[in-house]
Amino acid sequence: MDFELNEDQQQIKQSIRQFAEAELAPHVSEWDEAQHFPLELRPKFAELGIMGVLVPEEYGGAGMGYIEYATIIEELARVDPSIGLAIAGHNSLGVGHIQIAGSEKQKQKYLAPLARGEHFAAWGLTEPSSGSDASSMRTTAVRRDGGWVLNGTKNFITNASFAETTVALAITDRATGSHGISAFIIERGTKGFSVAKKENKLGMRASDTASLVFDDCFVPGANLIGEVGQGFVQAMKVLDGGRISIAALGVGIAQGAYEAALKYAKERTQFGRPIAEFQAIQFKLADMATQIDAARLLTYRAAALKSRGKTTTRESSMAKLYASEVAVRVAEESVQIHGGYGYIKDYPAEKYWRDSKLCTIGEGTSEIQRTVIARQLLRN
Repeated sequence: MDFELNEDQQQIKQSIRQFAEAELAPHVSEWDEAQHFPLELRPKFAELGIMGVLVPEEYGGAGMGYIEYATIIEELARVDPSIGLAIAGHNSLGVGHIQIAGSEKQKQKYLAPLARGEHFAAWGLTEPSSGSDASSMRTTAVRRDGGWVLNGTKNFITNASFAETTVALAITDRATGSHGISAFIIERGTKGFSVAKKENKLGMRASDTASLVFDDCFVPGANLIGEVGQGFVQAMKVLDGGRISIAALGVGIAQGAYEAALKYAKERTQFGRPIAEFQAIQFKLADMATQIDAARLLTYRAAALKSRGKTTTRESSMAKLYASEVAVRVAEESVQIHGGYGYIKDYPAEKYWRDSKLCTIGEGTSEIQRTVIARQLLRN
């Protein structure tokens, strides 16, 4: 068992860190205030290969594994969690669904431009009345004239405002519950498909989050992903990988918040010496560093198993649960170490704190993760 990144993985980590510090760091506050996602950086995202991290090279992707992917998301989130979230949503959800369950024609038509960075992806599962209980969704898809007509609303959708390709789930047979849910690919500009309210969020403000509306939206039959009624099963597989990316996002947030606190503790003096010399602060830093390492190891374990083709439902949920809650704890301690300065926007601590909370909610709340883990344990 190797606990260190290999040389290639270290190089990927370093290149993403350099990019994040050069291209993202100077604009973090500006983008946060303006709720601006930097689409102008899409060519650089594509050049770095982070738009198709897990996609095979034959479809224009980077052909990397989940360890590399987790490292990339962590390094982006360490500097700007909003960018990490947008890239994670693109790769794990929209792109991931097509890669996992799409046909060869769908991969050639949609996966390839997504992986090359020509298009952004969004993924529509959550609805105003169905969050944790995804199987109770109300969006419907009815067969008609060689295709399907969708009606309904999706909300809290990452990249919704600008994604060229959206994968959305809808009820095709309500009588069969979760076995009556199917997945569809919808192109931007399709008649009856529109972006509605953009959310004004607490944190992750540069990551675009909006609602999607389907109003008699016709989708060709060729855009059904897999078989009718397999959408929910597909979505659960997608989420196993997606939760690894949220775990990595949490680790990155925690690492950034910790580094900010460590730097401040070395510079801030009280009673004639740096506050880092006081045991109360030292204990906080020690706990923060230990928890981050534990979260990272859980994330890498899930990522390594996923790369080997293993089912990672339990491991992904454990990593997501622990890393997301560590992100919140470490970010809060970072604010505490900064004292009054942690509460103002001149220092990065308050933003890490605001951003961290989403990790315990998105792609399955902490409560849902505990439920998933418990079910896995009780099956044995």
